[in-house]
Amino acid sequence: MATTAGAQGCGKIRRGWRRWHDNGSSSFNLRNLSKLVLPPLGMSSYDQTLIGSRGRVISPMDSRYRYWEAFMVVLVAYSAWVYPFEVAFMNGAPKGGLWVADNVLDLFFAVDIVLTFFVAYIDSKTQLLVCDRRKISVRYLSTWFIMDVASTIPFQGFGYLITGEVKSGVPYRLLGILRLWRLRMVKQFLTRLEKDIRFSYFWIRCIRLLFVTLFLVHCAGCLYYLLADRYPHQGKTWIGSVIPNFREASLWIRYIASLYWSITTMTTVGYGDLHAVNTREMVFNIFYMLFNLGLTAYLIGNMTNLVVEGTRRTMEFRNSVQAASNFVCRNHLPPRLKEQILAYMCLRFRAESLNQQHLMDQLPKSICKSICEQLFLPIAKEVYLFKGVSRETLLLLVTRMKAEYIPPREDVIMQNEVPDDVYIVVSGQVEIISTQEEQEVVVGSLGTGDIFGEASALCNRPQAFTFRTRTLSQLLRLKQSTLREAMQTEQEDSAVIMKNFLKHRTEYTNISIDDVIAEDGEHDEAAVPQPCNLLTVAATGDSCLLDKLLAAGMDPDIGDSRGRTPLHIAASKGYEDCALVLLKHACNVNVQDVDGNTPLWLAIATKRHKIFNLLYHCACLSNPSTGGDLLCLAARRNDVSTMMELLRSGIYIDSEDSEGSTSLQVALSEGNEDIVRFLIMNGADMEMVQKREIGCPASTLESLKVPRQKKTFDRRVAISPRVSVYRGHPSTRNACSEYGKVISLPATMDELKSIIGEKFGIGTENAVVTNEEGAEIDSIEVIRDNDKLFFVDGEEYFRLNATML
Repeated sequence: MATTAGAQGCGKIRRGWRRWHDNGSSSFNLRNLSKLVLPPLGMSSYDQTLIGSRGRVISPMDSRYRYWEAFMVVLVAYSAWVYPFEVAFMNGAPKGGLWVADNVLDLFFAVDIVLTFFVAYIDSKTQLLVCDRRKISVRYLSTWFIMDVASTIPFQGFGYLITGEVKSGVPYRLLGILRLWRLRMVKQFLTRLEKDIRFSYFWIRCIRLLFVTLFLVHCAGCLYYLLADRYPHQGKTWIGSVIPNFREASLWIRYIASLYWSITTMTTVGYGDLHAVNTREMVFNIFYMLFNLGLTAYLIGNMTNLVVEGTRRTMEFRNSVQAASNFVCRNHLPPRLKEQILAYMCLRFRAESLNQQHLMDQLPKSICKSICEQLFLPIAKEVYLFKGVSRETLLLLVTRMKAEYIPPREDVIMQNEVPDDVYIVVSGQVEIISTQEEQEVVVGSLGTGDIFGEASALCNRPQAFTFRTRTLSQLLRLKQSTLREAMQTEQEDSAVIMKNFLKHRTEYTNISIDDVIAEDGEHDEAAVPQPCNLLTVAATGDSCLLDKLLAAGMDPDIGDSRGRTPLHIAASKGYEDCALVLLKHACNVNVQDVDGNTPLWLAIATKRHKIFNLLYHCACLSNPSTGGDLLCLAARRNDVSTMMELLRSGIYIDSEDSEGSTSLQVALSEGNEDIVRFLIMNGADMEMVQKREIGCPASTLESLKVPRQKKTFDRRVAISPRVSVYRGHPSTRNACSEYGKVISLPATMDELKSIIGEKFGIGTENAVVTNEEGAEIDSIEVIRDNDKLFFVDGEEYFRLNATML
């Protein structure tokens, strides 16, 4: 039963945390910041900071308990204010309503003592939220319990129960002074309010100083009146000399006179009408003035240091918060952004107050290494990237890691950004967001032990996604340069890291890791198999790493179990940089996989026109029939969409393959009516079909109603190429230059210049058309589909060329 109750007690705190933790941006606001407990460095889960209890436990951050604390502060202030008044003006024996109120207050304080045995506390050394009932009880019994009980016992009430009358002697008055012990609750409450940015720091400090001053004036006035009231000679007192029968005066007059004397004495503006008369009063005044002298020195000297230096960080923090608020208002930023800015500043203040990183920076490297090994090494071992890496390399990396607390809804890495750091998630959640057409789509999330930013470090490519914290997160930040240096130093560990990275990246491609690892069934785990290297690197689009592997002597035409080479992967994925690297290392452009697909076919089938044009021109150097082979393959497979893309890329529709057949002949021999109809509609020559004996039934030709007469139009322009035209010389254009326009390529250069002049509204008399390198184009035949053309004034063109020369 005790274990079950303990689980329920900690479960309530965990559920309260999870409700705040999981709601992310909706519940993380300025009000929650005062209840924030940062997890320790290297702690992967906040629940680990909760130590199992054996009973019900109250969270000190619970809103209901915070309201109870505020209520108790009001009762403490009343009790501390009333007690000196009762002793001085009522002979220490309150009657009627005051007596009832005192006993009711004692009852509330007794309830608070009982509640304290159930309130979890934050360990000042470990910063852990402890909810173990036994530890809570031992801590309270060994610290404040005795004084809290002594300040709560109604001694005068006990005396009344024993003797039948209210006791007001000196011993009972001295015991009543213990009530002032409760003032520590007021101090703790005001200290917490000073750090809460929902309240004005200036006014909280003013209220605190005003309360202290008035309380001291009140206590001194009551004690000074007590001296006059207990003096045997009524006329020889400070108040008796002015008011002979002062005991018969109203309570209000006596109290005001006491406060008047106390204030004039404290501010050193007296004495005038009220002054010491007898020896007792003179002695009291001597000590009171000495006290005031010390208090003044304390306020001017030590309080200056305590308030200014001791709260310097708090003041700087509040000033920065005020500056941020003014900045938001001045620039009319949305409220959501204001909340985000203030939340980040508060979280940074809370983290800096722990002095964790500052302390670690001051320690020797040996001690710092041991600390990092204890805090960060367990979480780093679980990261997929470092599986199998030697302990020495891991220690080198974790020693250079820095822990950071990031508030919810904070962008750690932006899409298309090249970050400088790699991040490991210790606690919290990080969302993976893809921005498409100005709309954000959450494509995944990361949790404890996950890493992000490593793709940019290992591939030298911008991040493809935005990584944004969903909840309060603790991240380990590692410089990318540090990771690269460690990989360069330890080549074996570098191979292991790359293998882990490449295996992980295959989850986001169409490649199975079983296909890219060597099929002999035996491979060295410490080294990366060659097929796995090239194929998976090509699949990730890392052209730099691919170039290094090929330069080291690896075969660019290595294939997997289905015959796919790195060029197949790069062509299908649209990685132009990888294709250029493979071509530079003399890869085979015409190699086929087990399905008969070449890289050219995969490029055009996936509409990667840039890569297709690049590979097509290279393939034509070794095989002039490349275009005809592609057309015939599309006809044989009855693939109308690919045939359309081939014609759109500028391949002649009647091109012959290596065997001398055209695509129409192949389509007719295969009986593919859809592709035959498409070819005829786009101007395929029927005379070539009639010259050769095609194994196609006459009924097929008749059903298709194939025209037998000769075509009289140019069939090569059935699908017109498209080009992009820009105004200005290519060497003078920048990001602010005028946008280009896409047009259909006309038949002559004069028509091209005329169209460009109409599009940009400029003259074409002395205009020159150039390519991206600035070379002049004077023939329409050299222009291909998807080329970029630049329209330059003749004089400007020759001037720029002369300057560059």
